[in-house]
Amino acid sequence: MTAASTDSTGAGTIVLIHGLWMTPRSWENWAARFESRGYTVLTPSWPGLEGEVEALNSDPSPLTKLDVPKIVAHYEQIIRGLDSPPIIMGHSIGGAITQLLLDRGLGAAGVGVAPGTVKGVRDLPLSTLKSSMPVLGNPFNRGKATPLNPKQFHYAFANTLSREESDKIRDRYHVPAANRVLFQVAFASLNPRTPVAVDFNRAERAPMAFIGFENDHVVPPSAIRHNAAKYKAKPVDYKEFPNRPHFPGVPGWEEVADYALEWAEKQPARQAAQEEAPSGVGVPAGT
Repeated sequence: MTAASTDSTGAGTIVLIHGLWMTPRSWENWAARFESRGYTVLTPSWPGLEGEVEALNSDPSPLTKLDVPKIVAHYEQIIRGLDSPPIIMGHSIGGAITQLLLDRGLGAAGVGVAPGTVKGVRDLPLSTLKSSMPVLGNPFNRGKATPLNPKQFHYAFANTLSREESDKIRDRYHVPAANRVLFQVAFASLNPRTPVAVDFNRAERAPMAFIGFENDHVVPPSAIRHNAAKYKAKPVDYKEFPNRPHFPGVPGWEEVADYALEWAEKQPARQAAQEEAPSGVGVPAGT
């Protein structure tokens, strides 16, 4: 359904970056919608997580080998292999990764969907701590891979839905967490050498939109607003959707996906990338 290779010009390309406790499968509906509009959609997994959800639940050992620098380097290599800067969208910690990639001068536009925060945003709301407690509650968990049980998943990802609906989402999309990654992101502001840091004053950064969900327990809107407000060199946009939990694929996801794409299409850097692309290759029809 989604493009798995990277032999694209990038002019009409969207790179989707999944978050913690998830795999690229979490983007399946968004990817299909964007592809229907003529885009090449790349949904690469975090490095080492190329297997399906079921395989990673059976053997989560690849998750124990990950950290933020490895993930960022992996996506940087993919994006630099494209002929033109793509639109980059990231969910949850994938949204923090998106910020780090834009800070490196990558992408024509970036969208953080319920994005994780970076150094300098000190918000750790009680709901965030509760959602992350299965991992952060034990410092010896750092090098492990920790799943969420159905009750924990319901609270963290699908709290606006019934438990039955939440369990179906968990069965299809959930994998254990890459614990070291969560520790690095959650405590970025306490670590002077953290890899989860950006230059909020960087003028060359591509434009970025932050999307918050009103009922998100993992990354509440207040934290996202504070993250967006940190950027000084260029304005960023913030949009909040009511009555939504952390998981980006709950009913009504189409409105969020359409906003993200339509916002990105309006950005000058993205439009310039299209104009520079080889004629007739990789440019979405009708744009």
